[in-house]
Amino acid sequence: MTQRDSLRRSAWMSLLIVGLAAAASLAADPWPGETPPERVGMDAAKLAEIDDAVREAIASGQCPGAVVLVSRFGSVVWWRPYGKRLVGEQPEPMSRETVFDMASLTKVMATASSLMVLVDRGQVSLGAPVARYIPEFAGGGKAAVTVEQLLRHRGGLIADNPVDDYSAGRAQAFDKIWSLEPAYPPGSKFLYTDVGYIVLGELVARVSGQPLHVFAEANIFGPLGMDETTFRPGPALTARAAPTELRDGHWMRGEVHDPRAFLLGGVAGHAGLFSTARDTLRYARMILCLGQLDGVRVLSEQAVRAMTAPGDTPAGQARGLGWDIDTGYSSPRGELFPVGSFGHTGFTGTSLWIDPASQTAVVILSNRVHPSGKGNVIPLRRSVATIVARSIIDPPWPRRATIPSESSAQKKPNEKRRAAQRKAVSCGIDVLARDEFRLLHGRRVGLITNHTGLAADGTPTIDLLHQAKGVELVALFSPEHGIRGAVDAAVNDSTDDKTGLPVYSLYGKVRKPTAEQLRGIDTLVFDIQDIGARFYTYSATLGLTLEAAAEQQLRFVVLDRPNPIGGAAVEGPVLDAGREGFTGYHRLPVRHGLTAGELARLYNGERSIGADLTVVPVEGWRRDQHYDGTGRLWVDPSPNMRSLREAELYPGIGLLETTNLSVGRGTDTPFERIGAPWLDGKRLAEALAGEPLEGVAFVPVRFTPRSSKHADKLCGGIEIIVTDRDRFRPVRTGLAIALQLRRLYPDDWTVDPFLTLLANRTAFEAVKAGRPIAEIEAAYRDDLAAFERVREKYLLYGER
Repeated sequence: MTQRDSLRRSAWMSLLIVGLAAAASLAADPWPGETPPERVGMDAAKLAEIDDAVREAIASGQCPGAVVLVSRFGSVVWWRPYGKRLVGEQPEPMSRETVFDMASLTKVMATASSLMVLVDRGQVSLGAPVARYIPEFAGGGKAAVTVEQLLRHRGGLIADNPVDDYSAGRAQAFDKIWSLEPAYPPGSKFLYTDVGYIVLGELVARVSGQPLHVFAEANIFGPLGMDETTFRPGPALTARAAPTELRDGHWMRGEVHDPRAFLLGGVAGHAGLFSTARDTLRYARMILCLGQLDGVRVLSEQAVRAMTAPGDTPAGQARGLGWDIDTGYSSPRGELFPVGSFGHTGFTGTSLWIDPASQTAVVILSNRVHPSGKGNVIPLRRSVATIVARSIIDPPWPRRATIPSESSAQKKPNEKRRAAQRKAVSCGIDVLARDEFRLLHGRRVGLITNHTGLAADGTPTIDLLHQAKGVELVALFSPEHGIRGAVDAAVNDSTDDKTGLPVYSLYGKVRKPTAEQLRGIDTLVFDIQDIGARFYTYSATLGLTLEAAAEQQLRFVVLDRPNPIGGAAVEGPVLDAGREGFTGYHRLPVRHGLTAGELARLYNGERSIGADLTVVPVEGWRRDQHYDGTGRLWVDPSPNMRSLREAELYPGIGLLETTNLSVGRGTDTPFERIGAPWLDGKRLAEALAGEPLEGVAFVPVRFTPRSSKHADKLCGGIEIIVTDRDRFRPVRTGLAIALQLRRLYPDDWTVDPFLTLLANRTAFEAVKAGRPIAEIEAAYRDDLAAFERVREKYLLYGER
């Protein structure tokens, strides 16, 4: 790399760091003020072309007025009202605070989001037939239509049934829908349909026990502080609502424009929501932040990723779970935002487009149907999006992308690989249930599990085994954090409220089940999601319960689950002999690259435990897949492991938490940042830039943990950002941070506790002496290679 290239790369990274830091700080702001576009890598002069585009649209009668709001990295760079919201003898100017009939934006902001909350909770399965939740829907030959198909507009339903079907009231309207026959084979093509989302709105109500508007308010809009977003707005919001058309001699203001939603009482899954530009951006920022905002999480990270991915939909028909990606409705993408961006429009003239690659959101709200219903803002949406994309002058900038076609021989293997990654993985419990629990027939079972023990449809393993014919579930055993994964202290014995079974804690006075606790049990079943790091204690619980099974001559069954951070990479020093314990059950490297089933096989063989062990393998998983390639929803394995991103950082950053550093516990992003009152984040970030690290960037930050180390104290520190997961090495990163802390803060950073989780004296002494990373890694290379040779004997899964 030339000096010029190095400077350019440094400038690029600096801008990226500034942008991400700005976004991170603004994510804690209830409402960000406007930021000069240059501060987030945008050209103000180019952005100003929005003025001409909107004014031209107004002058040509495309709309009476509009509000345009543009955000990048969470910062508002453009927020302006144009024209009038009411025309006529007593006109009203458009304002930033104008309330709009959002029309079909209801589909994503209210209906799809509410449904994904229920999916996160395990109350709805995307692959389940709609008739499971609404039996009447099966009429007319629709029994096989799935929830996912309706979300992607591929459920076989017509676009709209006659308005007259709604004129006799809500009950009769749904009777008409239940009797509809598919207009085409479900799953065979994309056809945009309001009827499908009317059904999904009713599904939310049936499953949750609350009408859609009540559920969405309680679980989406309220938690996000979207105080101006609602169905059936009251007088205060109606007073500043943009009118649409005339109805019964008066302008419709605060009354839904869509005739079917109107006849359904103003609340429907396809239309009826009212909102403002401010609130729409809050929703967009939540999506860009993968389900959370201002420290409040409303959707899991995996739910947002699922919503915004095209699944198996083909080019030209690419739809997410609600979101438009690449169809004939994609004009708000403009000419430059990539196909990986997504958005939605509303018939009344509203639109939202989001590009995660450049961290940009474009909100255009208009009442183009006012006054005559003849306005058309499709060209305006395209023009504004193109202007915004063109104004991004510093990376990451949007690049035009295409969905690979089947005619491209070069791209076929990649497309097949992506299709395989999108296919949902079946975990051990899914395989066991599919096989009607034959493996456990006639057995008296003790189940070692927690809240991560879920089948693909969200049903807890506890419930499945309790209900399984021929299986007697006798007792439950809980690991650290308890049976529900919410305890961050010692766990007590208890009784399960639902089944009445005893729950024995394995993270209190007892770490290994006692003979008394195992009395009457002939089979122990283990179903817990591990994280892939040696010192995560669930793997020690696995080893100790395996020992107990061997001692009491019980069968031991592992219902296997994927290694969420992948099973291909193995990294870090191997634990020293004699240092085994609850945070290091066996002589493993820090990142072992094994599933729970493979760990059990290794423990059983290498420690000569000799248990009667059976592993029910995962189906459809490859070693090179991370959790986001499994098609399964993420469930936080423990209170401070809140995303796959944190799991990927944990093998390196977790090493540091026994020292006098905050590793982000007590913040909304544990393991994504480190800091201390004595630490200068800028100085540390600059030092780390000189280390041989790939796929990672460091942002200087300040934060105040609410609990844990340095609680309520302002800490300087760094945020760790993975920029290329394939090249990122978490343990090398953790060692590099430790090395720089030792060099920069020899008197402030307490180095000795670093040995606790590193558990390798040679590597520790090299860090303490300030040796280069290459020397530190060389010191344990032979041990790591020896472990990999042993590991090969116990692998259950390949990379293809």
